[in-house]
Amino acid sequence: MKFLDEAKIYVKAGDGGAGAVSFRREKFIEFGGPDGGDGGNGGDVWLEAANDLNTLIDYRYQQHFKVKTAGHGMGRMRAGENSGDIVLKVPVGTEVLEEDRETVIADLAKVGARARIAKGGNGGFGNAYFKSSTNRSPRHANPGQEGEERWIWLRLKLIADAGIIGLPNAGKSTLLSVVSAARPKIADYPFTTLHPQLGVVKSDGDSFVLADIPGLIEGAHEGAGLGTRFLGHIERCAVLLHLIDVTGDDPAAAYRTVRAELRAYSAVLAKKPEVIAFNKADALDRKALDKMVKAFKAKTKKTPLVISAAAQSNLPELLRALMKVITKARKGRTEPDPQGIATGDWTP
Repeated sequence: MKFLDEAKIYVKAGDGGAGAVSFRREKFIEFGGPDGGDGGNGGDVWLEAANDLNTLIDYRYQQHFKVKTAGHGMGRMRAGENSGDIVLKVPVGTEVLEEDRETVIADLAKVGARARIAKGGNGGFGNAYFKSSTNRSPRHANPGQEGEERWIWLRLKLIADAGIIGLPNAGKSTLLSVVSAARPKIADYPFTTLHPQLGVVKSDGDSFVLADIPGLIEGAHEGAGLGTRFLGHIERCAVLLHLIDVTGDDPAAAYRTVRAELRAYSAVLAKKPEVIAFNKADALDRKALDKMVKAFKAKTKKTPLVISAAAQSNLPELLRALMKVITKARKGRTEPDPQGIATGDWTP
């Protein structure tokens, strides 16, 4: 299935039915008076978060959704039929934005969450409604109101407890495949991961969801590489796992590069708790590794964990460090932080 995390759609609520102009005409009934019925109400357009969806691919092939016009009023005080609502299913974690792609209409972060995004028009009154002591035979009725119509953007942000960030080929996909049942594509060239991957990780009896985000490079906020397209998926994470390839020329420079791109994308995202891990430790001897860690601490004032995803060394300690932050976040709120609206430019 193709991964699609953003879509633009057009929605049109139903127009209200028109009221009827009618008079009672029956044998032996004189002065029957007006009996025009009211028009029906137009249906609304709703969005609902569904648990069995994980992409917006359905809205790649259909972008227009319209509710039919409600029934018109008729004689003998018969009201028009209301037109039914349209309920569009979207994945949990979908944000609904105005056409400007900045104004948030709704955030469907829980299963079953619903939002009305277009209200149907009311039906018009028939001429029977306007009957009064001074107007015994009104000959006019109201037309139905028009339903709301608008273009909206749907933006999917994956619900994950922790997100893995880092430069391309830092070993993010390898780590996810080792600690969870996820099977992302793994290769030795940059940008192997082209879209986010999720995996459920178990640690000391607890579990959390870990997201693998495609790698960042310098200039990503300006569109270099894959840009910051997928960073929105970790805005709801409680903690970021910053994975660094210890076999690189300068781990501290790699760390600063990714941090700079996070700050350029979102100040809120840059302030999230993080756990730093040196990966591929099995490729260096102990002396060279200690030298790397010492130099990194001197330059960044941060202490990294040393792991090897391929050799599966020190992974329990890493998962416990992530679980500690996640547990604290869960106690403070019932769901991952929904704050941090993207300041970068998303393109489908």
